[in-house]
Amino acid sequence: MDRRRFLAHAASLAAAAGPNPLWAALAFPGDVVSLQAALQDGRIDSSSLLVDTAFARADAIDLQGPRLNAIVERNPLARAIALAMDHERRQGRYRGPLHGIPVLLKDNIDTADDMLTTAGSLALAGHPARADATLVLRLRAAGAVVLGKTNLSEWANFRGARSVSGWSARGGQTRNPHVLDRSPSGSSSGSAVAVAAGLAPLAVGTETDGSLVTPASMCGVVAVKPTLGVVSRHGLVPIAHSQDSAGPMATCVADAALLLQAMAGADPADPATATPTAVAARRRLAGLRLDTGSLSGARLGVAREHFGVHPAADALAEAALATLRAAGAVLVDPVSVVADPAELGVAEFERLLHEFKADLNAYLARRGDTAAVKDLAGLIAFNRVHAVDEMPWFGQETFEAAQRRGGLGSAAYRRADATCRRLAWTQGLGAALRRHRLDAIVAPTTGPAYPIDPVGGDHWVGGSSQPAAVAGAPHVTVPMGTAFALPVGLSFYGAPGQDARLLQLAYAYERRAPPRPDPGFKATVMGLP
Repeated sequence: MDRRRFLAHAASLAAAAGPNPLWAALAFPGDVVSLQAALQDGRIDSSSLLVDTAFARADAIDLQGPRLNAIVERNPLARAIALAMDHERRQGRYRGPLHGIPVLLKDNIDTADDMLTTAGSLALAGHPARADATLVLRLRAAGAVVLGKTNLSEWANFRGARSVSGWSARGGQTRNPHVLDRSPSGSSSGSAVAVAAGLAPLAVGTETDGSLVTPASMCGVVAVKPTLGVVSRHGLVPIAHSQDSAGPMATCVADAALLLQAMAGADPADPATATPTAVAARRRLAGLRLDTGSLSGARLGVAREHFGVHPAADALAEAALATLRAAGAVLVDPVSVVADPAELGVAEFERLLHEFKADLNAYLARRGDTAAVKDLAGLIAFNRVHAVDEMPWFGQETFEAAQRRGGLGSAAYRRADATCRRLAWTQGLGAALRRHRLDAIVAPTTGPAYPIDPVGGDHWVGGSSQPAAVAGAPHVTVPMGTAFALPVGLSFYGAPGQDARLLQLAYAYERRAPPRPDPGFKATVMGLP
């Protein structure tokens, strides 16, 4: 299909779409496997057409119409890269399932091109980073076309006490495509929104605790937070080396698995990638086979401690549990996963504060003159000087608390780190998995999206991200339905290294779950049944 016929076809779809023409207009024709098949057999004649489609859809939905504000910057080289991938395909060179497929990157992932990497902050908005993040090098080698950067919660929601998910000084406020006055959650807000709204088939986000799985849940897409070290962290704007992971966002589990396989790899610049657990996880991912029968005989623990966030989410989860049972899963219900939630929360925050100071200072030193600040102290001072732009809604109490912490050799850090390891794994997730011989834990990811509130900040009421995040373990979320037109996800998380097993379980559930909801771009939930 050439460009003229494609756009004419898109216009006819829009005309026939009734009350929601934007969803049909310029939509991608299916998942990544379908896209690749269409490219291979000539039904879509070029990857460059996919780039044109993505940018046209972004014009119609992200910049105009609902004005989702998901993409903060477009890659001016995207079409040229796509043309190069088209040329390679014509010459008989095929790099794999991501050859010519558009991908968006969260704006805390370094790229050594014309695009900036800012973590949403004006302090990093001067010049592009000096080198590609390792995961970006791998995506380029796999033939993916980097479309641009997505907005995020500034500094990945690790700046102030009343932070607003999806807001950054650089990018403004990203909105949930299902109901526009609702939060997209964060911090990988733009990546989740872009995939949900069909601005790109794939996006990359990052997570320290919840920043992949909660926006995916609230926006109705799939996300994978991999085992620590499966994907290199080199070139990511950090929060904490004990928990930071980059991961895929997609409309289905199979696509998320393809993107994760492409990003995963060893990296001398990141020692976590060389751990036996990370190496084993990548080996299993390389041999991954997705099968609708994977739930048969699987032992799944139901973490009731993650229920109670919202009655509608609980009702959807109960229906999901019935689906899992019908597919042959053995449910152990209930299972306790967190030994002492309050103590773990305090220890985790203390560990993050120490690591943020050390890791950010090291990252800024590598950035050199591509950033306006050289360390955390300089960043705090920058924000004070630029408070009108940087802090119109909330402050930087978290930054200031981190700056007061000592080094990674301090007794306070060692104590917090040991407590996290004990409560999250030894007495927590690890103990539950061993005691009940479980393949995974299941629970609602979080509740329906809350309203965007720049004055009061996020109205966060809870979720299931913490155990896997603190333990460095994998976590997959899959849409399980909607409440009040707002999506809610079902979580599968388990032992470090078991990423492939979780993907199999999530895939088997997904094939039986309610259809993933298309965004309605509704102004508000008021008046909805």
